[in-house]
Amino acid sequence: MREVAIVTDSTSDITPAVAKSLDIAVVPLSLAFGDEIFEDGVLTQQEFFTRMNAAPQLPTTSQPSVGAFAEVYRRQLEHAKSVVSVHISSALSGTIESATEAAREFGERVHVFDTRNLAWGEALQVLEGARAAARGATVSDVIAALESARQRVRMIVGIDKLDNLARGGRIGKVSALLGSMLNLKVLFTVNETGSFEPVAKIRGASAALDHTMTWVAEQMGEHQSGVFAVMHALSPDKVAWLEERIRARFDVQEIYLVEAGPVIATHTGTGWGVALLPMD
Repeated sequence: MREVAIVTDSTSDITPAVAKSLDIAVVPLSLAFGDEIFEDGVLTQQEFFTRMNAAPQLPTTSQPSVGAFAEVYRRQLEHAKSVVSVHISSALSGTIESATEAAREFGERVHVFDTRNLAWGEALQVLEGARAAARGATVSDVIAALESARQRVRMIVGIDKLDNLARGGRIGKVSALLGSMLNLKVLFTVNETGSFEPVAKIRGASAALDHTMTWVAEQMGEHQSGVFAVMHALSPDKVAWLEERIRARFDVQEIYLVEAGPVIATHTGTGWGVALLPMD
């Protein structure tokens, strides 16, 4: 029986192959097109965008139920003494509330950790926790590894259009129209409290990608080595561009090229992102 099993949620966008390789259990969020409900990850990215673009309204997204978390915890505790459950920022989703409620059933055997991030800003932390667990680390050591990663992880997201943010009620329609008219690409990060924070509004895709790389270099600081993830929603050309420049600029220990899942893409629409974890 291992010391610690790792659980996360599907907003981490960890691929099934990576999850399997590190024995990470992923609890899916869900999205609904009217009465049709899909678990996150069931639809391919192309299928999701085809449906979303044809729908009169944005799909709605829902956190996992308390019961869904409890079922996964129960299963993981069959082969581990404890569970560390690692999740999307509590400032962005109620997912961690469901996880925390479910954890109460298991007393001190389940510990819930707020990454204060999402997508691969979340996933890079999950991987650090999972690797510590794979080495036989105790709960306190796994949490220490997660806390260290949380302090170091940075993520930037570029959004092609403001349409989905406007349709979801997150910005005014006038702002969305202005952004479309000026061909503005909006760059966001996630701050220390786990909330979205604007980085810049850049006119044109090329300039926005250049600014993304400038920001990445700033966040790496004096570090030359790191683990990176390049994410995209229907933007594989941008992934290729960013990967090439990251590899040319830094000592890349690992780099993950990832499609954004439907739950994340519901709120962002098409775009790209880079998550990074500086390493000594």
